[in-house]
Order: sequence, then structure tokens, then C-alpha cells
Amino acid sequence: MKRLIAEFEEQSFTQIIFPHAKSDWAEYLQEAQETFINIINAITKYQECLVVCDDLQSVKSRFSDTQNLYFVEYETNDTWARDCSALCIEEDNTTKMLDFTFTGWGEKFEASKDNAMSSAIKRCYDKELKKVDLILEGGAVETNGVDTILTTSECMLNKNRNASLKKDQMTKKLQEEFGMSRILYLNHGYLAGDDTDSHVDTLARFIDENTIMYVQCNDESDEHYKELKLMQEELQAFSQTYDFKLIPLPMSDACYFEGERLPATYANFLFVNGAVLVPIYGVKQDEEALEIFRKTFPTKEIVGINCFSLIKQHGSLHCVTMNFAAGVNISF
Repeated sequence: MKRLIAEFEEQSFTQIIFPHAKSDWAEYLQEAQETFINIINAITKYQECLVVCDDLQSVKSRFSDTQNLYFVEYETNDTWARDCSALCIEEDNTTKMLDFTFTGWGEKFEASKDNAMSSAIKRCYDKELKKVDLILEGGAVETNGVDTILTTSECMLNKNRNASLKKDQMTKKLQEEFGMSRILYLNHGYLAGDDTDSHVDTLARFIDENTIMYVQCNDESDEHYKELKLMQEELQAFSQTYDFKLIPLPMSDACYFEGERLPATYANFLFVNGAVLVPIYGVKQDEEALEIFRKTFPTKEIVGINCFSLIKQHGSLHCVTMNFAAGVNISF
């Protein structure tokens, strides 16, 4: 038996890549680093965190409390750990890691160092790392951990990734690698300012085996209204067919930087053991979103983290982190 392990299950640690001057964060590096430090400090209250960084001693010195913190030195192109880190599966009662090919979201950006990262730091893990001949980013797949993967056609079937694979071939490949029988494609839904071709982790997320949280837009004047309404209808159809429960999240007020609308989304939250970390953006919907999370997860702590600096580079909290399942441990 094989399955892709869900993020809401027990975790061992979170991996994150610290911003450096050679990345796209250079223009506002200090601001970005402070946000990453806030995220790391929030994570380590609940579980271990592995920080990939270009200068180990310099980055380590930024933390007064290094309990639950581990560092490994490796220079990356960028810092989107969700998309270039390994994914955890369970096969025959053993946790394994899959290392997919990362091409900078369809060769939009240089990504050779990011693509090589998992192999370069595999000494940090105590489980097998298997290289998979498929272009795939972690933010492109959501799972309920049992039988279903939720993804988007715009990303998963985009010719800028796996041009030779048709939909039925991609579906079969995902079933083979992840062991999930049901592959659901959303044909609608996007966020302005998104570089990923509509990663599902910005739009709709499994929070347990049968429940999906998703971004809802009720403002007819918003540019997202039509696409997100159509996405909602697709999710409702999935709900009727497969008995999923749906929980809507508010659409953030439009956030801008240098005249560009940014992909602010509350769906880009992060599970850690005992808590849910929620991105907020300094807008009026922040508290509404946090209250939805409090009601949805009454036994977990809900921690809001200001992620406005992250969306300047077109991603958010979930995008800069990767969770590793309980069966994988940091090996040093």
C-alpha cells in the first residue's frame, strides 16, 4: 500500500529556506528575513525546524533560542521550500521521500540549485530519498491522506511542465507515485500576482479526510469573482459526489506593491503539531479569517503571522515551508 501523507497528520519537522542577498529578496532583505524569523520562531514552539541557509553561522546567530532548530548550509536560487523540497509518502508502513524535478514553475526563473537541494542535503534525513522523473511542485498537490489528490489543470497539465503527458497519462503517473486512486482537477480559480500557474495551495486545502477549506469571493467587482465562483461550483460538485464538507475563507482586500496586485490568500496556512499558522496581511478580513480557523480547529492554537512581505514575491506562508511527516527525522 502506498499513499501521500496529509499535512494535517502528525509531523516530525518543518523545512524552510532562509532568504539571502543572492535571491530575489535582495531589495528588501531585512524585512523578508524578519518575517522568516517570525515564522521559524512560531514553528519551533511546536516542533523541530530545519533551516537551509547560505551562511550557517550568520543565520544561526539571528536566533537567541535554538531549541528545536537545526541548520544546514546550502546556497539556493530562491526560498520557496514548498516547491523544491521532498514530499513524504507511506509505502508498506515505511515513510519515504519523493524528490521531483523543479524547473522554476515552468522555467520562468533559474532553479538549478533549488532542484538539486534535496539530493545535496539528503544527509539531513534518516529515510530514503527517491528521485522521480516528473516535474512537480509541492504547492500543486493537496491530499486527504486516504484516496484523493486535489490539483489544478492550469498547473498540473500546463505544457510548461510535462509537455509530453496528456491528462490521462498525468493522472496515471500521479496515481502510481502517490498511491491515490482519485485525482481531482480544478479547472477554475486563480489569484492575481501568482507566478505558479494557479497552485492549489493558494486556493483550496484539505484540513481532514473529508473537509476542504477554500477561498471564496463575494465581491462582483473583484477581478477574481467569476473564476472563484466557478471554482466554488466545481468544489460543490466534488462535495456532492464524494461527500466532502466545504468551509469558505474570505477573500482579502486587494493588496498592492509598486502598482501590482499581490496574491494575498488565507488558504496558504501551515499545519504544525498542535497549531495552525495563518498568514495575515494587515487588512480587515484578517480577524474574520482567524475566527474561522478558531471555530474550525477548537483544540489547536491559531497563530496569525503577518506575511505581507512574502506576497511581495508572490507567495505566502505555506509556500515558504515544507512539512515532513512523523516517519522522517532530522539525522544530525
